[in-house]
Amino acid sequence: MDSVINMKDIIKSFFIGTPNELHALKKININIKKGEFVSVVGQSGSGKSTLMNIIGALDRPTSGEYKLDDADICRLGDNELSDIRNQKIGFVFQTFNLIPRSNALRNVEIPMLYNGVGASKRVKRAKELLDMVGMCDRMNHLPNELSGGQKQRVAIARSMANNPSIILADEPTGALDSQTGRMVMDIFHKLHKEEGKTIILITHNAELAGETERIITIKDGEIVTECASSQQERM
Repeated sequence: MDSVINMKDIIKSFFIGTPNELHALKKININIKKGEFVSVVGQSGSGKSTLMNIIGALDRPTSGEYKLDDADICRLGDNELSDIRNQKIGFVFQTFNLIPRSNALRNVEIPMLYNGVGASKRVKRAKELLDMVGMCDRMNHLPNELSGGQKQRVAIARSMANNPSIILADEPTGALDSQTGRMVMDIFHKLHKEEGKTIILITHNAELAGETERIITIKDGEIVTECASSQQERM
């Protein structure tokens, strides 16, 4: 399979040249194939959030090489990175990041609006995506009228709006109870198996990581282990 993410010797430093200089990532090397379901595991302060921001083209490394679908991320301008985020990567966050004054349908439409999709096509696809995550009957509800699990399902539908090849999920079950978290993970497995999406799960939860095909463990800004999951046959 072709690589969709290829990182070589990625370093990310903060406060460079000061007494407080911090090396958050230290020569990270990662290769993720198209259609893989991979987890990045680490405790708070391990560097996994910094790594997520770079994978998602939300931040740039201090040095190193990063290619996403053969695009050299380190050499692209802000507008080009914005296009890549909008078209190639679907983001799912622990805090949902829904727009409070927009209903579920509108929240799912928004990425398509930025991508220039016409109104009728936006509405049709948003309804299809909400139906896929079991939220069609809540499409007219505002975020404050939804439970945490319902918000996350809307967020997953929104992440799929522009049919990205990659889903980047940052602690997607962290704010949910175990039963609701199970439902959210089942949706990710469905997207992986039925839609062929490349999914990168950022988590501190070893049990959730065990459901993915490969586990990358990061500690103090370095990859300490990388192995196939012993539970990947579970689903």
